[in-house]
Amino acid sequence: MLQVPEEVLSVSKAEFAAEAQSLRVDLINAQYDLKSADFSVVLNITGDDRVGVVELVQLMHEWMDARYMETHVFQAPSDEERERPPFWRYWRVLPPRGRIGVFLGAWGLDAVHDRAIAAIDGDGFAQRIAHIRQFEQSLASDGTLVLKFWVHTPRETMKARLRKAKKDPRSNWQIEAADHDLYEIFGKAMPHVETLLDATHTDFAPWHVLDGREDRPRNLEFGRVLLDALQARLLMAAATALPTSPSISPPTSPSASPPIAQGPLGPYPDVLANLDLDRSLAEAEYEERLDECQARLASLTRLARARGQSSVLVFEGWDAAGKGGVIRRITQSMAVRDYRVVPFAAPTDEERARHYLWRFWRQLPPAGQMLILDRSWYGRVLVERVEHFARIDEWQRAYGEIVDFEAQLVERGMVVQKFWLHIDPDEQLARFRAREQTPYKKYKLTEEDYRNRERWDDYVAAVNEMVARTSTPEAPWHLIAATDKRHCRIQVLDAVCAALQQSLGAD
Repeated sequence: MLQVPEEVLSVSKAEFAAEAQSLRVDLINAQYDLKSADFSVVLNITGDDRVGVVELVQLMHEWMDARYMETHVFQAPSDEERERPPFWRYWRVLPPRGRIGVFLGAWGLDAVHDRAIAAIDGDGFAQRIAHIRQFEQSLASDGTLVLKFWVHTPRETMKARLRKAKKDPRSNWQIEAADHDLYEIFGKAMPHVETLLDATHTDFAPWHVLDGREDRPRNLEFGRVLLDALQARLLMAAATALPTSPSISPPTSPSASPPIAQGPLGPYPDVLANLDLDRSLAEAEYEERLDECQARLASLTRLARARGQSSVLVFEGWDAAGKGGVIRRITQSMAVRDYRVVPFAAPTDEERARHYLWRFWRQLPPAGQMLILDRSWYGRVLVERVEHFARIDEWQRAYGEIVDFEAQLVERGMVVQKFWLHIDPDEQLARFRAREQTPYKKYKLTEEDYRNRERWDDYVAAVNEMVARTSTPEAPWHLIAATDKRHCRIQVLDAVCAALQQSLGAD
């Protein structure tokens, strides 16, 4: 993809001025139309020519309205970014619908750079490419227009520029030390660039390689591609009144159990039916076990803090299953600085304006901290699926997106544990009625809680598929019988401690 013609295309100043004027008018009009559209634009501008990349962004700021685009320059990761998966810094700054996000460098250049300096090996590079494809596919499937530009200048031309700047910096004042570093790196990196471009050039996120030898033809080509893509998507959005998505088959997780015969609860094994809901723990034994577990957890979380071991605990389950009580028994044994509890309810307007995973990526913990989630990204395949808040294609593709998301957490070294707390309908009803009689628990009960009981079988089917398709050895589901709260709490504490102990290599 990096082949450039031997003859350098030339555009006169007059020709450039005439076409640039037209492009500028059309681009600003398209940008203002985008403001009221139901999709965002992610524009990745990168390449082996840093000066050319910067000039294109400056051109956008000149031709378009910079108030309605956010530009993000990605250089060496900060300490805060290194404590989280590589894609955290991209997810957290995604633009809302109606806006343009301009990303300089970003995921493609980072992958090539890390491979060139041997920060990742060949397998790690392939893994990073897989994450790039999933990231871009997730955005595109959600309606985002993803455009990628690679500014390429042949090494002979770049070498001449660097020599000229070294002799007389005033003749090429834009050249910085970083350009010399990039020149050396890309001397070894071009095979990796080709691999990246070939593997991530897709219908939903294509690469556009721009010849960086002359700025005027480069700028016009950039403007034409951007304008054509914006206008085409705006026309499509106006015709359908919905964000468009590429046709992508629902992902199949390699961890999924073999389907069983179709039954009333769906094609997946009814894993919840196998739980022994009569399991219980006597109060005296519970108090003894609780002290032991909490002391063990206190020691492990202090060690995790010292070693920078972060973790994510996900709690899902039926309403009134006891998630809050379990979480309190976990946090009672921890220093306040070592954990953060985040409850998730219906998304806000700000959150609905972006991909559903955006609000979860933003919450990822720093090194040494435990993030405890009361509800999570699994809402997409549970309540949003059952209550029809998400379209079928949206919740079907979520399984693959979630598996990839959790894989990135694990690759970063995070401990990921997921818990489903299970009770039967009779126990839930009894707890609802008890809440009605308890002043400090009345706030927990709403008419929605009662209404959801009518969809019990639908939720069971959703849980069965969720467990089958998203439970992996690195991020397993723990199905906990929660009729007896004491038994439930000890089971969860044991599982959390075991996972931390294994990760930390503690005795």
